[in-house]
Amino acid sequence: MSNAISPAEIEDRYERVEFTADLCIKCNICTAACPVAPVTELFPGPKTVGPQAQRFRHPDDRGETSPDKSVDYCSGCGMCTLVCPHGVKVMEMNTRARARLYDGKIPLRNRLLGRSELLGKFGHWFAPLLNVGARFRPGRIIVEKVIGIHRDAPLPTFEFQPFRSWFAKHKPQAEAPLRGKVAYFHACAGNYFDTIASKAAVMVLAHNGFDVVLPEQNCCGLPMQSNGEFDAARGYATRNLNWLAPYAREGIPIVGASTSCTLALKSDYREILQLEHPDRDTVALHTYDISEFLLLLHDRGELKTDFKPLQGIDGPLLYHSPCQQQAHHMGRPALDLFALIPGLDVRLADAACCGIAGTYGYKVEKYDIAMDVGRRLFDQVEAIGRHKPVICDSETCRWQITHATGARSVHPVHVLAAAYGLLPL
Repeated sequence: MSNAISPAEIEDRYERVEFTADLCIKCNICTAACPVAPVTELFPGPKTVGPQAQRFRHPDDRGETSPDKSVDYCSGCGMCTLVCPHGVKVMEMNTRARARLYDGKIPLRNRLLGRSELLGKFGHWFAPLLNVGARFRPGRIIVEKVIGIHRDAPLPTFEFQPFRSWFAKHKPQAEAPLRGKVAYFHACAGNYFDTIASKAAVMVLAHNGFDVVLPEQNCCGLPMQSNGEFDAARGYATRNLNWLAPYAREGIPIVGASTSCTLALKSDYREILQLEHPDRDTVALHTYDISEFLLLLHDRGELKTDFKPLQGIDGPLLYHSPCQQQAHHMGRPALDLFALIPGLDVRLADAACCGIAGTYGYKVEKYDIAMDVGRRLFDQVEAIGRHKPVICDSETCRWQITHATGARSVHPVHVLAAAYGLLPL
């Protein structure tokens, strides 16, 4: 047996998150781009708690030797990794460090926030009651005191009918010319809370000739991962890969409208969870964000462009490109798609982050930080008009925008569906 190191092993060694700390030259570009560090002294910046602290972490410790435990105040938005000119995987490094900091001792609050699918699975049966309860101030104050979820945090609205149930009865039929199958990954929010985005997505795909199928699936695992429960997240990720792999091996695209969940399938399973699965990379290569997929169709001359002007829209609309969408490294395909709609004027928000960062802004100690982070975006929403819908790819960001400004927020694919005449906006 040869003792030589294979090219694959060398590649894996240089791609390991921890080793990228040595690429850091302390230029502070990541700190300049971080939306959290400027609004709170509790977080000294991604460089300090990331590559700088990584040099003091031993693989067997649980963060005790790290000089700075403020890593828990990293929101995980990923802007640091996105802007690093030397390829340091700062956010991924910080996320792993946070998991080691918890050392398996996950607070009840974090466990609940990480179980969005479980909450949706049981909660949708009581949707009207839970939605009213979410607005019951005394109850929210008690939850804040006992569990630590802020009384004003933007809880999602439960839908009584899950998307999968709707799809079983109202699956849209593929229109000619037929282009084959697409496997739709609806994620937790798209099934139990923000079902309108899933409905718009499958309608648009069917309009463009695709037979949409729904694979078996569970939560992508990101909420658990973000709250330090790596073992639980790996279990969910493994099941997803087992279910999605047959589609990927057949070359069937896996498309999702939740940009954070498709990002988990593309990169988090490898970069953060370090999941060992024979089909991990195959699934990643066949996974697309919905706007990314539709723009690729357009580039090939296959996207239907029978868009009509949107009724009732006066003046420009604001589009916020969330952190997770930017982390796909695919540009902002939604803007190119909006340009195909006659008379539609969409302005890109000049703001890095809305602040919510998944479940970060729900936590009582981080709620005010999240609101301060999003202030620049909220001011721009106010300036363009709260009576107009704000466009955003991430469901938690949409909830945060609506919570902070009162403006309705919609997914880009909902705008496209409306322009096709498939759904009202």
